[in-house]
Amino acid sequence: MKPLLSKTTKPFIIYVLIILVISIPVYYMVVDAIWKHELDEHNEIVAKKTERQLNNLGFSDQKNSEIVDLWHKIQPNTYISPLLSGDNLKDSIYITEKHNAFPSAEAIDRFRCYSTVIYLHQKPFRFLVETNIEESQETIFFISATTVLLFILMVGGLLFLNRRLSSSVWKPFRKTLDQLKNFNLNQQANIEFEDTDIKEFDELNLSLSKLIDQNISVYRTQKEFTENASHELQTPLAILKNKLDILLQNDDLTEKQYQIVEEMHKALTRSSSINRNLLLLAKIDNSQFDNSEVIQFNELLEQSIQILQEHFEQKKIALHSDISSNVEVKGNSSLLEVLVNNLILNAIRHTSVNGMITIRLTNSVFEVSNSGTEALNEDLLFKRFSKLSTDNRGSGLGLAIIKQICKLQNWNINYRFEDQLHIFSIDIENMEQKK
Repeated sequence: MKPLLSKTTKPFIIYVLIILVISIPVYYMVVDAIWKHELDEHNEIVAKKTERQLNNLGFSDQKNSEIVDLWHKIQPNTYISPLLSGDNLKDSIYITEKHNAFPSAEAIDRFRCYSTVIYLHQKPFRFLVETNIEESQETIFFISATTVLLFILMVGGLLFLNRRLSSSVWKPFRKTLDQLKNFNLNQQANIEFEDTDIKEFDELNLSLSKLIDQNISVYRTQKEFTENASHELQTPLAILKNKLDILLQNDDLTEKQYQIVEEMHKALTRSSSINRNLLLLAKIDNSQFDNSEVIQFNELLEQSIQILQEHFEQKKIALHSDISSNVEVKGNSSLLEVLVNNLILNAIRHTSVNGMITIRLTNSVFEVSNSGTEALNEDLLFKRFSKLSTDNRGSGLGLAIIKQICKLQNWNINYRFEDQLHIFSIDIENMEQKK
């Protein structure tokens, strides 16, 4: 991503560059037009001045002819000649190219020509004056070079000033950004933004303060509700479950009454499990867990496998494990234990008798695979209360909890079905660190 400064400066530089490119031919046309206009005025003045001065001399026609011959010798670019037959007596202005007689190296130059009729002692003559205009090209070159130099100085100065000013102008914004990065909702501490002399930044800080206050208030309310629900609901559920346990031990129950009580006990156990899982999801969503512990993942995984060994034996499931040593992750040990247990129990629940489960752990991947016959519906896989099988013992929240824990850890979880195996793979490398 590019900083804001480069996004505003780049279009400006491109715009100025386009104007520079356009300005060079415009400069040329404007200066060349002005130069030609000045030369035309100069040539017209030369013609009028020559006519007046020759008439003021008062020489005879023969003397005037001698003076004209002499004029041609000392003024090679000015010509006075008798009118030819059919001369329309009109003035004309044009440009011609020819060798310049004055430079030591012969070169073809442009000349601005002005042809008019003058009268010497009442006799008309054709007067032609030619003025070299090659100097205009040199003028254009220096103007263009100066323009390019000024452009470089302007753009260079703009970039320098922008960089110098951005460090001071954007300092309050960067400070606000740093405070937001370090903000932790679990601490429930508001951010005290400093006053700035920039109206937009003050408005931003004020809006952020209001938003943070609202979030803290909502967080406190949700946290209180979660804590109250955890206490108020679990207690009566535990009492009911206890009473049903006592009732199941009563020998006076008939077979029908026993079945009814047992069904109530199963439903209550499932309700209690759903309640615990919903409260756990609420706590995860509200970021109520400290996520800064350094955990030995391999040790925790081996402990969970040992605890769940009885479940493997009940269904005669063959367990294959490939666990690397010294696998450390940063997170919450309680949540990581929930993730491991839920993922393994989910594999056990959906593995048939005499099936197979493989557990693999490396420094980058935690993977659980179990034998199966057909792929699961990936659209419903991590949704709450979605049923992927006819087994009603689960709460329907196990995979949803796994997904939320992975999201909290910045881990990526994937599912695939290949070689008659359901494979759940978790990338335990932090996605932000990878970026």
